[in-house]
Amino acid sequence: MENQIFQLQYAIDTFYFLICGALVMWMAAGFSMLEAGLVRSKNTTEILTKNVALFAIACIMYMVCGYMIMYDGGLFLDGIAGGSTLVNDALSASAENGFDGGSVYAGAADFFFQVVFVATAMSVVSGAVAERMKLWAFLAFAVVMTGFIYPLEGSWTWNGDAVFGLFNLGDLGFSDFAGSGIVHMAGASAALAGVLLLGPRKGKYRADGRVGAIPGANLPLAGLGTLILWLGWFGFNGGSVLKLGDITSANSVAMVFLNTNTAAAGGLVAALLVARAVFGKGDFTMALNGALAGLVVITAEPSTPTPLVATLFGAAGGILVVFSILFFDKIKIDDPVGAISVHGACGLLGLLLVPVTNGDVTFLGQIVGAATIFAWVFGASLVVWAIIKFTFGIRVSEQAEAEGTDLSEIGMEAYPEFTSGGSRRTA
Repeated sequence: MENQIFQLQYAIDTFYFLICGALVMWMAAGFSMLEAGLVRSKNTTEILTKNVALFAIACIMYMVCGYMIMYDGGLFLDGIAGGSTLVNDALSASAENGFDGGSVYAGAADFFFQVVFVATAMSVVSGAVAERMKLWAFLAFAVVMTGFIYPLEGSWTWNGDAVFGLFNLGDLGFSDFAGSGIVHMAGASAALAGVLLLGPRKGKYRADGRVGAIPGANLPLAGLGTLILWLGWFGFNGGSVLKLGDITSANSVAMVFLNTNTAAAGGLVAALLVARAVFGKGDFTMALNGALAGLVVITAEPSTPTPLVATLFGAAGGILVVFSILFFDKIKIDDPVGAISVHGACGLLGLLLVPVTNGDVTFLGQIVGAATIFAWVFGASLVVWAIIKFTFGIRVSEQAEAEGTDLSEIGMEAYPEFTSGGSRRTA
């Protein structure tokens, strides 16, 4: 009887892990639609190509070496040698062999859930460097980011390895439930390094000091992308509970879902109100970024706050993201979709808010953890971006930027009936 209960829990937890992973994979569609909506029409196909390709690259690189680096696994070599890293022997954890009710699920489900997180971190980068980066330079960086930079950082945090053998973040009281820092701030750090070497888009910052508005081509698409991300985030945070097959875990999952949702709502409303106060009108793109900011903030710890506190945490993210976007524009760091602010600034805020509701976590641990993530990912990314820049180049030519990266990098347009390029071909 006890073994039958174990088998049922094993099946439920494995199925839950897979469904949550599928929801996180669906976030790739959200990032694609959001970014396609916030860039100009002449760059749409290229940004879509980046988002689809980075997901495929992340899946391959994490299989080849990333998972092994992050979790001391042997995924690729074991697969060649006929090992059983992915296919757990359920009997080894059965009731007869000391099953203790912990998190037990198929190894393949664990890998699938982890790999979609890697892709999410890389998706943050694509929006920040949009409209002026070469496609193949971006994809080359994606190989290194998903195969090495992110997995090593993940090994110090979620796997509990000592940072370069020097100190253990867990011993300092560091915690990041679902990845405000480990995933989102890491992606923003890599993006910041790339943007600094890439430079702003032409016409963004004018000689008189004014910031030139470069509106996106399809705001309905951006709205759809945000709602898809909002939905996918239930898998992102909910799956990080790691199990569902008992009363305690089920209650935890329900609270995580509730807090994730209400934090997004708080972030959106707060950003909309701040935009009204600052600009004199509501700003749809700020509202979208406010919702995402709330989601990023609550990702660090969605299980311990009350729903009201989670709403306030989300609202804090919504306020921060507006001023962060304005700040980066003021210092002339061009981020077309506000990714560095949403995922970087709000990822840091999320980490710093964890000790407010989780007494087992220390502010010192959170600060050291955040500094470690940023220093490693930013520093390593800066080196990789610099190598790519001085060997192959990372920025398209001025002519290609003016005509659009759809034509120069992909050779096809998303809206040929409405663009000048399409008109020339049909004339």
